[in-house]
Amino acid sequence: MSNKDKKKIKLKIATQEKLVAEKEIDKITIPTASGVITVLPDHVSLISTLVAGVLEITREKGQVTEMAISGGFLELHDNQLTILADTAERAEDIDLERAEKARQRATEAKQAERKSMDETQFATILSQLDKQSARIKLAKKFRGRGRRRMR
Repeated sequence: MSNKDKKKIKLKIATQEKLVAEKEIDKITIPTASGVITVLPDHVSLISTLVAGVLEITREKGQVTEMAISGGFLELHDNQLTILADTAERAEDIDLERAEKARQRATEAKQAERKSMDETQFATILSQLDKQSARIKLAKKFRGRGRRRMR
């Protein structure tokens, strides 16, 4: 099968604020509530909950784009993948210092206020910790590669 005939996945990533990405891809690795999965063309239909982590999107010729997400949902059917994420940021767009400060604030809030929080408040803080940890991991990885941009 030639490259021209090779099946692709039509990917859309959206948040409440904007359409983050819309492109044809070869594969994607996604953090879900059931674990990290890799989706290739002709994958079985799927609906899943996303968790905070890093998306790894592979396009033609092995070009890889990574994004930090902080939860959401995905729907996959007939090589059409829609990701509705709470947040989605490319590595090069993450302010590492700001993310580290946000994680520190969430850690302090978790430790200081646990006794006075209800379950919802505590879950919100844990979610913030997961989100900031994913952002920091991706930003550090990106900085270590020497700031190559892939869109």
